[in-house]
Order: sequence, then structure tokens, then C-alpha cells
Amino acid sequence: METPTLEGPHVRLEPLTLEHIPPLETIAFDPSIWRYMVYPMTTSEHLRNWVEGALNAQAAGTALPWITIHKGSEGNPEQIAGGTRFMDLDLKHRSTELGSTWLVQAFRGTRVNLEAKLLQLTYAFETLNLLRVAFKTHDHNQRSKAAIRSIGAIYEGTFRNHYVMPDGSSRDSAWFSIIKQDWPDVKEMLTRRLNAPL
Repeated sequence: METPTLEGPHVRLEPLTLEHIPPLETIAFDPSIWRYMVYPMTTSEHLRNWVEGALNAQAAGTALPWITIHKGSEGNPEQIAGGTRFMDLDLKHRSTELGSTWLVQAFRGTRVNLEAKLLQLTYAFETLNLLRVAFKTHDHNQRSKAAIRSIGAIYEGTFRNHYVMPDGSSRDSAWFSIIKQDWPDVKEMLTRRLNAPL
């Protein structure tokens, strides 16, 4: 399954390719991006492995990986803001996890993530006709948990000792979801927030 381009007024989600590696090398090694993630990301080899892993999962039909592009504005060129993907995509059971999401410092706390999530969730529920979109994050990542809740996802529980982190520590993962029955209200809320005055 090919990853589609999803485009809104200010954000474009474009399919991840190997050609993204050089521009990603200029932004992807900020330790704050990967602090709570299970991927080590300190070398060019780590980055290539991350991209190739996403593309291999796409080829297997279980992932749709995107690069998040801020389209810029008058006088400001477009730039890569981060990355995101559908993981564990299961069209038979009509579910996926929306994860591996990160933004560079300049775009955290802006509407970039909000617009990207609206694009992805609209595609999930209205094009793929999914029943469930899950989210998970390190239980210590309070910013991520607050962001997930802010888009209307419901907390479902915590998997204890779920992963071993690159530093050897054990990670508990907090899980959330939005299901098809939630989607009309979630869509209305996200649209309202995006259209509100800055």
C-alpha cells in the first residue's frame, strides 16, 4: 500500500523516502526529540536504519510513514517540521496506531501537530474506514500524554515494562485511542481549534 500525500492549509504530509535522509540529517539529532522513544538517534546510521525500517514496514503493508512539512508563509520557505506514521496497520480489523511522531523544537506547541493529526485521522476514518486509531507514549512523557488527550483520545491503560530503552531502562507505555464513534466530535473539536484566532 502506498503512503498518500495529505495536505492542509499549512501542513503537508508527504511519503517518507530515502531522499529525505540528507535534509533530516540537519535536524534529526536533537536529543530532546528521541528522549522517550525506543530508537537510538545519534548517528547517520541510526537515521538510515529508522528510515529503512519505516519503508520496510510500508512494503509489508503494516505502516504508512510521512514527513511533516510546514508549508511556510510569505517570506518564509517551507521546511521539514518532523515525522509521523501509521504503525501496525491492520485493514482486516480496521485499526492502526498513529505514532513515531516527532517535531523539531521550533514547531512544538504550534498548530502543526494539530493540523497533521486532523489530516491523518480524517484519512483513517473517512478514507480507510478504520474503526480504531491508537496512540502510545512513554508513561513519563507528560507533554506527549497531554497532547494526545488534547486531540480527543481516551486513556485506556498502561503496559508495564513494555520496552527496553536505548539506555537500558524499562519503559511503561500509556495507551490511548480514538474510535469511529468518537470521530464526529473529535473532528468538530479539531476543526474548531484550527479555525480559532491565533
